[in-house]
Amino acid sequence: MSPLPLRQIAADVCVAPQLTPEAMAEAAAMGFKSVVNNRPDFEHDPDQPTNAQIEAAARAAGLEYRFLPVSGAYQSPEEIAAFAQLLAELPRPLLAFCRSGARSTNLYMQAQAL
Repeated sequence: MSPLPLRQIAADVCVAPQLTPEAMAEAAAMGFKSVVNNRPDFEHDPDQPTNAQIEAAARAAGLEYRFLPVSGAYQSPEEIAAFAQLLAELPRPLLAFCRSGARSTNLYMQAQAL
């Protein structure tokens, strides 16, 4: 098993590109407590795992899991506020992912600015 392609953006927050259901057990083994999926189902790839598949694997691995799908091109003030709320309530360390990790990073940076 190859290590997850993580990028640390804060002391207890990392982002990653699209993760699979199988990656949830690895994330839990690495010490993560929460996962946030920022990628809408079937965004570009019909083979992309669904939120339901990833959520089931995350919960089976003992992780808190939230689905906050946002567009790669634009994140609304409401979506940024919702992400800020998730950052406030979910246990850390937290792992957020999307297609490349960029929109999760952007959400984090904008949420920090609130």
